[in-house]
Amino acid sequence: MGYLFLCLAVLSGATKGFCGKKTSGVVTRNSDTMLVNVLRMLFCVVIGFGIITASGDIELLKIESNVLWISMLSGVSTALFVVLWLISVKKSAYMMLDVFMTLGTIIPIMACSFLYKEAIELNQIIGLVILVVAVLIMCSYNNSVKEKMKFSSFLILVLCGVTNGIADFSQKLFVKTNSTATVEVFNFYTYVFAGLFLLACYMVSVKKLDKENLSYAAGKIKSVFFYIIIMSVCLFLHSYFKLLAANTLSAAQLYPLSQGLGMIVSTIMSAVFFKEKLNAKCIIGIVIAFVGLIFINVL
Repeated sequence: MGYLFLCLAVLSGATKGFCGKKTSGVVTRNSDTMLVNVLRMLFCVVIGFGIITASGDIELLKIESNVLWISMLSGVSTALFVVLWLISVKKSAYMMLDVFMTLGTIIPIMACSFLYKEAIELNQIIGLVILVVAVLIMCSYNNSVKEKMKFSSFLILVLCGVTNGIADFSQKLFVKTNSTATVEVFNFYTYVFAGLFLLACYMVSVKKLDKENLSYAAGKIKSVFFYIIIMSVCLFLHSYFKLLAANTLSAAQLYPLSQGLGMIVSTIMSAVFFKEKLNAKCIIGIVIAFVGLIFINVL
């Protein structure tokens, strides 16, 4: 079942990515990007609360303090990631995001190995090294379809990988707490903290919160509102299914497989929907990434 949940997480993540790419050309100001993400988190909170309410036990919202702190870590890292993701998608080829998020999987793998003694097999180490080789080839591919990557763009992509890695690790932390809190409750508090953090960042980022600025932002949001709704649903489902997968798969299996599959899917999607040219380097990178996934999960 873990692999099934992972596939559902990858599909919902790819759909979320497609909608994010579609909105990135419309919502250009960083402050508006934050506001869009505040709305996304708000919708996720509503979804989570609706699911908890439908269960008929509102008392589920009372959780242990240690789980609350893990939810806060998850929420803040998720908030930082989604903003950095939307900024970086404007600066780099779309598939480069999954490249650096693949590198970010090293964070939960090493942390789980150190804290929870999750074994990392030799074939998994080899597979991860092969994925890194695929990353380097894809970086070369990015330079061939766009201008040479600037340091600022590179730094944002690195931060994307790091924040995504921390968000992934927080899910493992939750799974290992043996808490009575459900996945839905953990997701609910994750998006509460993410929304509050993004709202605070938005208030700081706007130079002047006046009628003209609000009117401009409202117009931009209205034009992409449908995509925001779809992104919110897919964001919730992505984290929900990945949490379920984390119950049965080790970090060394789950996160490289998740990002490796995501990289392959996003590459195909970029070529089909966003006309990012597939050349020999890109195809070689995809093939090598696929070989790395086989080493991690089959051999």
